[in-house]
Amino acid sequence: MKTVNIGIIGAGRIGQLHAENLARSKRANVKAISDIRVDLIEQWARALGIETVTTDSRKLLEDPEIEAIFICSSTDSHITYIEAAAKAGKHIFCEKPVSFDLKQTKRALEIVEEHGVKLQTGFNRRFDHNFMKIRHLLNEGRLGDPHIIKITSRDPNPPGYDYVRVSGGLLFDMAIHDFDMARFLSGSEVAEVYVQGAVLVDPAIGELGDIDTAVTTLKFENGAIGVIDNSRKAVYGYDQRVEVFGSGGNVSVSNDSDNSAEWSTAEGVFREKPKYFFLERYQEAYIRETEAFIDAILENKDVPVSGRDAYMAELIAAAAKQSLTEKRPVSIQEAAKGLLG
Repeated sequence: MKTVNIGIIGAGRIGQLHAENLARSKRANVKAISDIRVDLIEQWARALGIETVTTDSRKLLEDPEIEAIFICSSTDSHITYIEAAAKAGKHIFCEKPVSFDLKQTKRALEIVEEHGVKLQTGFNRRFDHNFMKIRHLLNEGRLGDPHIIKITSRDPNPPGYDYVRVSGGLLFDMAIHDFDMARFLSGSEVAEVYVQGAVLVDPAIGELGDIDTAVTTLKFENGAIGVIDNSRKAVYGYDQRVEVFGSGGNVSVSNDSDNSAEWSTAEGVFREKPKYFFLERYQEAYIRETEAFIDAILENKDVPVSGRDAYMAELIAAAAKQSLTEKRPVSIQEAAKGLLG
């Protein structure tokens, strides 16, 4: 069986997750991993069978046996590594977002295209079994034309101060998944965005100029309307729900939990809380997205989540940020013109 030799740049939480998933794949071989904290990851990496552990990412890019690079480093480094990997002729899997700057993202995608390599973006929720079912129902016409799309996305606890400071904020870091999901489920581009935001969870987030609670209204080019609500803290767990109402019916997806048992007693009716964090909730989705990337390389197919998908989600996030700042609806066309000239 043919395998793909892979190098991973960045061995934080998400980099380690991808490494462990790839190590279980029969079609992938993680040959090398780079991170600034080699002393913290070396034993873990060796246990996975990774032969090269280094602080120097250039060793991965210069290795002729490595065919693909997973970019799992901080967002501010993504553009540099995408451009370097493309010029080195490596296929690329990059975590979201590609960048916080639309011009930089556009330039990186041009370099990827120029060098003829594949680029897949890490919007893992597209590979969740629940959301894939909704997309299949829509593709089959079972729900008719989408009219209203509702997305709920709430974290169990807010991230730390240091993370928020460099994350790009709620709209670029957290809600960008939901902006991509809105496109994925609607089958349409977003035409206009309007955001209401607040700081209701952690005052420290507000001190950084960010929000921790938001409701976003979307207008789609096909006429549908979307509503996304985000919160950095849901005390009951990781809250991930979707509802699509269409001309031919309605479909809703509730939270995943450890089991679906529901029990009734004199005290009330009970069931398990939702799974607590994204690593648990989307465990299988992460595996599916990496397998899809390997498929694209081995079978020379298009990747299922392209650089353009990353670009469009970032454009929606930029329009959302402008809407929040200016307290008004902002069209995608207006946001693009302002950012790209």
